[in-house]
Amino acid sequence: MNKSFFTIGILGATAVALGALGAHALKNQLPTGLITQDQLNGFDTAARYQMYHALAMALVLMLNKDNAMKILHWAYRFLLIGIFLFSGSLYFLCTRNLLGADWLKFLGPVTPLGGLFFMAGWLCLAFAALKKS
Repeated sequence: MNKSFFTIGILGATAVALGALGAHALKNQLPTGLITQDQLNGFDTAARYQMYHALAMALVLMLNKDNAMKILHWAYRFLLIGIFLFSGSLYFLCTRNLLGADWLKFLGPVTPLGGLFFMAGWLCLAFAALKKS
């Protein structure tokens, strides 16, 4: 459990740091053309979704404090995978011009896969609530 909360703390801290990076450093790159407003918005979306789902992971851990429900273990895992696939791919896709790595476009299809993992995590949480009642 402590390792899981450590993971959530790291995810939350990096969401704040990357959100600040987007709001300040990346925003200053708009005039250079190395990042577009759409890419900046996408980067912001990645940071917000990372934070939302890190908080959801904390909720899942608190609801499953006695580790009794396997479905909540799956919810935690799905949310974690979703963060890496959804937010991670967006971070790279939105900064590929700045990084000089246009080849990162291949990550485009990864983002919706991350969204599917997010949905699976939330559905596991919903089914756990039904199971409890």
